[in-house]
Amino acid sequence: MGAGAGRIQERSVTAAPAVADAVSPVPESGTVLAFDYGEKRIGVAVGELSLKIAHPLTTLIAESDVQRWAAVLPLVAEWQPVLFVVGLPGAADGVEHPVGRRCRKFAQGLAARLGIPAVLIDERLSSWAGEQALREAGARFRGDKGAVDQAAAQQILKSYFDHSGHGIPA
Repeated sequence: MGAGAGRIQERSVTAAPAVADAVSPVPESGTVLAFDYGEKRIGVAVGELSLKIAHPLTTLIAESDVQRWAAVLPLVAEWQPVLFVVGLPGAADGVEHPVGRRCRKFAQGLAARLGIPAVLIDERLSSWAGEQALREAGARFRGDKGAVDQAAAQQILKSYFDHSGHGIPA
């Protein structure tokens, strides 16, 4: 692992980074995997740093850490990402969402275990925005929480691309 591997940088799309630890620099190009972390399902999106385009990829069904890693590792092997983006839920009043601690742990585990930088992005309203994007595309998703999770991960990655300063964390 290189210098800074295993550390995570936290970034909000609405405010300056809350943690400014030195992390491995993010290349200007390469694949990014984004996660809308949930305790039962994890929406996943994929994108390319140089193009700044995000696509929904899949929904992982996993209720234990063992199941999560068993589902995530093949995606990492297939897509060979240079960066992970993990949505961090928050509330309008700034109080951390109860799942926030688990999201942080997941992002830290990705970075530490795989030696690939991870950033946390404020994901407030990502599920709502994902549902809106699905509606606008004419998708039929009623009752399909997996489709919403993928679309939410896509919105998280789109937010990262829109606010990242050319894909390099602040």
